[in-house]
Amino acid sequence: MSRHPEVTGFFDKRTWSIQYVVADLETGDCAIIDPVLDYDEKSGATATRHADEILGFIAEKGYRVQWILDTHPHADHFSAAAYLRDRTGAPTAIGDKVVEVQRLWKQIYNWPDFPADGSQWDHLFADDEVFRIGGIPGRVIFSPGHTLASITYVIGDAAFVHDTLFMPDSGTARADFPGGSAGVLWDLIQRILSLPDETRLFTGHDYQPGGRAPQWESTVAEQRATNTHIAVHRTKQAYVAARQARDRTLPMPKLILHALQVNTNGGRLPAPEANGRRYLKIPLDALDGAVWD
Repeated sequence: MSRHPEVTGFFDKRTWSIQYVVADLETGDCAIIDPVLDYDEKSGATATRHADEILGFIAEKGYRVQWILDTHPHADHFSAAAYLRDRTGAPTAIGDKVVEVQRLWKQIYNWPDFPADGSQWDHLFADDEVFRIGGIPGRVIFSPGHTLASITYVIGDAAFVHDTLFMPDSGTARADFPGGSAGVLWDLIQRILSLPDETRLFTGHDYQPGGRAPQWESTVAEQRATNTHIAVHRTKQAYVAARQARDRTLPMPKLILHALQVNTNGGRLPAPEANGRRYLKIPLDALDGAVWD
């Protein structure tokens, strides 16, 4: 039991994202991973429905929140980390390479005074750093390729692989964001697939190919045998060629310019201006060569 956490996923249909509560049932301690702050890009409205659903689940279970964890600064949804920290008092954390993402996007957003030092989180995890959820051991695997700062949380027999691997019928993450690399992503995937075969893998998104119901749990053995990218493109050279060809056809996520200014700031919305309203800043022509849809 001490190495087998309870994992509960919460699917957000708007962004195809899965948020997680991972708990040690023996101690009642838990962590929240990749929580979503609701945002409607058409109206500019924000809400906390998904975060509040997670808080309600935790209250019903009687759990204590020990950590609020993000795997990386997300490009397709806002993080609710700051909101949940205010509600629970639990510390927030992300990988220490987030400072590289902050430096990159600080230039894109023209934020000369933005502190690109990771101080927006309570803790920055280094590669192979260990931690605990209650009595369950955890460690961090630096997981670049999709982004500069991505990390995987391995908690007992569960690994939270964010956007590196999707469900086996959906393949692997794109690697064409600023700072991404298909070759680096291949190397990282091999590291994840070197975990024990029975390790449970939990992905950050599910796009429901063929209209099937949402899914987010697989195993190392299943991914190695049936992942539509890894099981087909079995060498680094073949994988990189296929990944890069696919990425050249993909438009940018519709919220990338909205989300990165919030998520590089620890999930904090922009400060209100003199009239009491908050405003996002959208740089024009910053992502050269992006595919239009």
